[in-house]
Amino acid sequence: MTPDNDASTQRAALRMAFVREHLGTTATAPSAASSDAGFRSYWRSGDGHGHSAIVMDSPPELEDVRPWLRLHQLLDDGGVRVPQILARDVTSGLLLLEDLGGPTLLQTLDRDNAAHWFAQALEQLLRIQRIPPPDWLPRYDAALVRREFGLFEEWFLRRHLGVELDATEQAEMAQLADVLVDAFLGQPQILVHRDFMPRNLMPLPDGVAVLDFQDAVSGPMAYDVLCMVKDAFTSWPAAQVDAWISAYLEAAAAAGLPLPDAAHFRRDFDLIGVQRHLKVLGIFARLHHRDGKSRYVADAARFITYLMQVMPIYPELAPLQALLQRHVLPRVPAMALPA
Repeated sequence: MTPDNDASTQRAALRMAFVREHLGTTATAPSAASSDAGFRSYWRSGDGHGHSAIVMDSPPELEDVRPWLRLHQLLDDGGVRVPQILARDVTSGLLLLEDLGGPTLLQTLDRDNAAHWFAQALEQLLRIQRIPPPDWLPRYDAALVRREFGLFEEWFLRRHLGVELDATEQAEMAQLADVLVDAFLGQPQILVHRDFMPRNLMPLPDGVAVLDFQDAVSGPMAYDVLCMVKDAFTSWPAAQVDAWISAYLEAAAAAGLPLPDAAHFRRDFDLIGVQRHLKVLGIFARLHHRDGKSRYVADAARFITYLMQVMPIYPELAPLQALLQRHVLPRVPAMALPA
C-alpha cells in the first residue's frame, strides 16, 4: 500500500469512528458529498433511521479547522445562516454538520428563479457586511492584493501558457498593481467573505445558507458583490449585472453601510474585479498544474471575457488589454456571454 493510500484508509477509519460515536452504531459509512479547491472534503452519513449529517474532514497537517470554527462563530453570532455544528473533534480535524441537502445554488439557478435567489443571497450578504470585522481578522492589505495579483503571471502566463514577460511588460504590470491596490484600499473596509458566489450558497426553503467562509478578511465592500454577479462558473447578461448592482446599492444604503457614490463604487467594483479575475486565472492554472485538479481551468475563458468587457472603459487598463491581446487571446479565446 502506498503512503497516500495508507493515509486515505486511516482518514476513512477516523470518519467511520467519528460518525458512529455521534450518530450511533447503525451509522452508514460516509460517502463522498463534495470537495473543494483546498484540502477539505465533505462526506454524508446517515444514522440508519432516515436522518443524515455531513462530515467535514480537514486533515490537521494540511488545513487547520480552527479558523473555520472561529469564523463560523462570528457569522452565526451575526445572524448569518451557516450550517449548524452537531459535533466536533478538532484534534482530528473532523466536524459533524447539519445536512443542508444536495444541490448548491449554482446547480439550481436559472433565468426563471435568479431574481428570487439573488434576493435571498443579498439578504445574507448584508448580514455579513453589517458584522464589524474583528481585530484578529486578516486584512485585504496591499501585500495580499499584490501577492494574489502575482499568481496570474506566475501560474497562468508562465506555467500554463509558457509566456515570459519582457521588462516593459513587467513594468506595466507593476503600475497596474498600484492602480488595483488603490481601488482595494480606497473603498470602505468591511467583513468580506471572499468567495461569495452561488457555488458556496445552499438553497433552503427559508433562504440560503452560506458555506466556505474560511478565507474571510477585512476588505473592500464591492468584493463580495462582484463574486456574486460575476461568478466563476456561470455568467449573466450585462443588463442583469447592472440591475443587481443597483439593487445592492439601494439595499446597502438602507442598511446603513458606508457607501461611496454610485459612480465611484462602480469604478472600484470594476478594478477590484480585474484583480480577482487575474487572480482566479492564476489559481485555476495552479490547481491544474500543481494539484491535479484540472476541471477549473476550463472556465479560464470566462474570466478573460470579464476582463475584455471592462478594460476598454478605463485608460489605465490599456497595457493589460494589449498584453492579453498579444499573449492570451491567441491561446485562450474569450467566450460569448449571454445577451
